[in-house]
Amino acid sequence: MMRGPKNWAVAVRKPDGEIANVCRVLESTMARHRVLRLPVIRGVVALGESLAIGFRALAISANYAAAGDPEDAAQAEEIAEVKGEISRMQMIIAFTVAIGFALALFKVTPVVLTDLLPISSTIWFVVVEGVIRVSIFIAYLVLISMLPDLKRVFQYHGAEHKAINAYEAGEELTPERVQRFSLIHPRCGTAFLLWVMVIAIFVFAFVGRPAWYWLIVSRILLLPVIAGLAYELIRFAGKHADNRVLKTLLAPGLWLQRLTTREPSLDQLEVSIRALRDVLDTEGPLTSAEERVEVMA
Repeated sequence: MMRGPKNWAVAVRKPDGEIANVCRVLESTMARHRVLRLPVIRGVVALGESLAIGFRALAISANYAAAGDPEDAAQAEEIAEVKGEISRMQMIIAFTVAIGFALALFKVTPVVLTDLLPISSTIWFVVVEGVIRVSIFIAYLVLISMLPDLKRVFQYHGAEHKAINAYEAGEELTPERVQRFSLIHPRCGTAFLLWVMVIAIFVFAFVGRPAWYWLIVSRILLLPVIAGLAYELIRFAGKHADNRVLKTLLAPGLWLQRLTTREPSLDQLEVSIRALRDVLDTEGPLTSAEERVEVMA
């Protein structure tokens, strides 16, 4: 899946081996309301929109895979409107369960475990909580990376990164040329999630250490603020990719991408290139830093 400033596209390898593609207009609420384009706020909105698009993209992919023969698969674009095998209600349930699981594992669990420790200092409390949260996150990535199906997902993730890196380097978008580029990209969601956890340490330091139930509530309610701040950092880094100081600061997030990307095959690169070309064909060449920063996997 690729997203541009005004459009997003999904390319899928169908059961018959052909590549299907679906391109949609990005109807962002930020375009209609200036206040939503303010720093930090725009990060929260962008995150919500990205999650919604991500689930729509998964629905499209699943529906193509579920279409048993090419004749049915030809109608998968209509199915992708969430009227077929995967209903809108199923998407809502899946979205709710996924968000609930993430909040429970990465927000509630670390603060509950830290609250059980004999720590009196607020500073040490949020630091230990942050270390536990990052440790759980890394352990989770390591565990899921062992699943065969997730390995294939991570290969496609790497294919997305390679295609974007090749495009931003001005290289010809062919699988053989794109294969030479790095699996790592500074605007990756993995780096974003790590910085959410790091920034949370500083934000939660201002909350102090109230009763355990207020600790849990604060971790959930402040998540949009933290996500907005992390978005601004990643956005700024994307515009200043050659800055050595920023490279050093963002290095841990880039290293973490080694867990969520794998070397893709040429067939997988072909799919990622098709999705990127769909966005470029609709948007036109994206030349400015402002435009490029929005082209993300």
